[in-house]
Amino acid sequence: MNSSTTVRTARRRTLRVAAAALTAAAALTLTACSGSDAADAKPASHSEAAKAAVELSGAGSSGLPGSDAQASAGAKADAKTGAAGKQPGSAHAAAAKAASPVRTQRLADGISKAEIYQLGDQHYRAKIVARGSVLATMETKGHDDGLDANDMFVTLTLDGQVHSWMGGGHQGPGTFTLAGGWTAKVTKVGELRYRAQIIGHDGVAATLETNQHDVGLDANGINIVLSSGGVISAHE
Repeated sequence: MNSSTTVRTARRRTLRVAAAALTAAAALTLTACSGSDAADAKPASHSEAAKAAVELSGAGSSGLPGSDAQASAGAKADAKTGAAGKQPGSAHAAAAKAASPVRTQRLADGISKAEIYQLGDQHYRAKIVARGSVLATMETKGHDDGLDANDMFVTLTLDGQVHSWMGGGHQGPGTFTLAGGWTAKVTKVGELRYRAQIIGHDGVAATLETNQHDVGLDANGINIVLSSGGVISAHE
């Protein structure tokens, strides 16, 4: 037998071995899929046959079902899906906190009430409600806020405290003596714009200015409101 005949014979034998290995792998796969007893399916033989078939056909191991690459990809997909389904608990807590008032407080007129909401650190909102309707909204944004509600004066402080009182207003411009020994010098600086200098023993301690919006201040326990119409009132 010459060398070419020998090579062809060897190739035919190799192809027969590959075909036999592939047939064995397919048979084991069909047996596993048909629900045969786990004791009868021989995982070791199945693995060896599949390995032999892949080696003979030239395929890489990453293409096998259950390979490490697929397991890794599946794990990454599960982790990504799980992460996408999560929402920060702090966001839920903040939303719930802003949606519900931290307390409700009756005001000086005996009819209205203030619903106080905490929006953040030193950030509060107060809704002035009467007979089920919101009459006004106050909010602290780095400073106290104030309101003149038909001669009922209301302040909202940075720490969320609400104070209210009736009357005691002075119409500016002018200079007026306020509760607590303070003096207010009120000047008009524009349409619906007034400025009040709050003066103590050591000079000007604070300045209030309206810009079409009432303003308020807690001056060492003395609550002061300056309205956009130039009315100033204080209460201890």
